[in-house]
Amino acid sequence: MRRFLPDTFTIMLVCTVLLASVLPAHGSFARYFGIATNFAIALLFFLHGARLSRDVVIAGMLHWRLHLTILATTFAVFPLLGLAIGFVPTSILPQELYFGILFLTVLPSTVQSSIAFTSIAGGNVPAAICSASASNIFGMFLTPLLVGLLFATSSGGGGFSWDALTQILVQLLLPFIVGQLLQPWIGNFIRSRKKLLMPVDRGSILMVVYLAFSEAVMEGLWHQFSVANIAAVIVTDMVLLAFVLCFTMFGSRMLGFNKEDEITITFCGSKKSLASGVPMANVIFAGQSIGAIVLPLMLFHQIQLMVCAVIAQKYANARQRQAKAKDIQQAVGPA
Repeated sequence: MRRFLPDTFTIMLVCTVLLASVLPAHGSFARYFGIATNFAIALLFFLHGARLSRDVVIAGMLHWRLHLTILATTFAVFPLLGLAIGFVPTSILPQELYFGILFLTVLPSTVQSSIAFTSIAGGNVPAAICSASASNIFGMFLTPLLVGLLFATSSGGGGFSWDALTQILVQLLLPFIVGQLLQPWIGNFIRSRKKLLMPVDRGSILMVVYLAFSEAVMEGLWHQFSVANIAAVIVTDMVLLAFVLCFTMFGSRMLGFNKEDEITITFCGSKKSLASGVPMANVIFAGQSIGAIVLPLMLFHQIQLMVCAVIAQKYANARQRQAKAKDIQQAVGPA
């Protein structure tokens, strides 16, 4: 049952939302807190760049078919599904929450959890590291482009924003590049101190969530949507994840990938990054209330963790059974 329980970070997210609902940031405090949040996000992406080994990137890039399949799922299949969800009536799924779902469909894949689940299941870990990292790098360009295209298509307005792209490049990509440049000197130090640096990862996300929901609460977020609306988001997230998991799992088999690559495609292609999504929402939708935008993403985050934990364990159990069967066959064979 433990695999179905929320992880510590999810509990912290819920507590942050509750705090923002009771004690929202406003006035000068919100302004200075926003400056600190931007600094924390830049530090987060600096650490991502410093952690990523260039040897791993070079080794993983050789498996181009796998990476192309994952990127196509992340930035083509997912957004098309997001557009299809737009046919759900607004009486069931209000437009503000639908835009949140549409936004999560254009986000890059996760890094840490994709690699962790791939490792547990016995997949191609080097390829997972490269693919998940590449997804986040490409996402800095593709996500604002897709937001401009899809939101203009869905709402009849909006469009691509060069300001949003510039802000993302300065706030996210530039620190990442600086981290990569310094990686040969500080990479081993940072990788060996994951627990000490984890507060930066989680703290920066919690800061953005608190600021986002503070603004949303001040504008009456919880009075806009009913319990039925939130339930509709949860069901939509579950259906979306189930479809993509089946698409990546069975699609990779049809394309002739081996079991290790199938596992990698399944976990890297079906996930969406909260760590990248919340900061991007903060930049792309600057000046707007993003509480409704990030709410579907936060729910999707927990659902994907619970479901993928079960799938990873099933893959691992199947691998152990095959290994035992092979050992028995080898032992019985000579006799």
